Amino acid sequence: MSLRIIHAATGVPAVSAADRGFAYGDGLFETLRLHAGAPVRWDAHWARLRRGAEALAIPLAAEDEGKARMAAQAACGGVQRAVLKLVLTRGEGGRGYAPPPDARPTLVIGIHDLPARAPADLAVRWCRTRLAIQPRLAGIKHLNRLEQVLARAEWDDDSAYEGLMLDTGERVVSAIAANLFVRLKGRWITPPVDRCGVAGTMRAWCLQALPAVEDELSKPEVEAAEALFLCNAVRGILPVHRLGTRRWPTDAAIAELRRRLALAEPAFATE
Repeated sequence: MSLRIIHAATGVPAVSAADRGFAYGDGLFETLRLHAGAPVRWDAHWARLRRGAEALAIPLAAEDEGKARMAAQAACGGVQRAVLKLVLTRGEGGRGYAPPPDARPTLVIGIHDLPARAPADLAVRWCRTRLAIQPRLAGIKHLNRLEQVLARAEWDDDSAYEGLMLDTGERVVSAIAANLFVRLKGRWITPPVDRCGVAGTMRAWCLQALPAVEDELSKPEVEAAEALFLCNAVRGILPVHRLGTRRWPTDAAIAELRRRLALAEPAFATE
């Protein structure tokens, strides 16, 4: 059954109230940059969306990628720089958790303004909210984001730009909306995402570019790190300068990594 595509800007046809993404969070999403009128690193994002669809058993046909790419390009409507958001759901279904055997997936495409530039003296804080451990959902960008909503609601001032999150086993996972990299004893480390968390596309780029390794991190290890940065597909690479009373100066290795990213992806040249 073919993919149903909706442009959020027009809202016609509308997402049904019976859509399982609305009723149960039964779906996935991707957010990526739009630069010079084209989606940035589309292939990496579609590959992750497809991996997530396989994990949730949401049917995607081989031709759906081409349809989605053309629809996303059309939705841009001449916009040069923006955020492109894709929301894939299982589609409509009746009441009850059991997935319908004849589900027709829905893809909602939205265009949003770019976020404001991150502060030069970027501060982060620890969140009280913990991420639940669920290996079957680990790595994929599923629609169930109430943990992140609760975490971001913990402060409403400009004391911190982002929050760092631990899982229920007290292991560091990521920031609320970004992956985390730290340099500890000269080695770049990012937490694994096999229990929870998102396997970010920018995280994958940084893992190879540094290079870095995946390893478990504790809260004290992060606070003792030599350097920290956050990364995601919308903001690129963001150096962290403050966490509580700890301060970090500008780090040459992070500055060089940002320069290399700007060369590889011009969308991030002004970040």
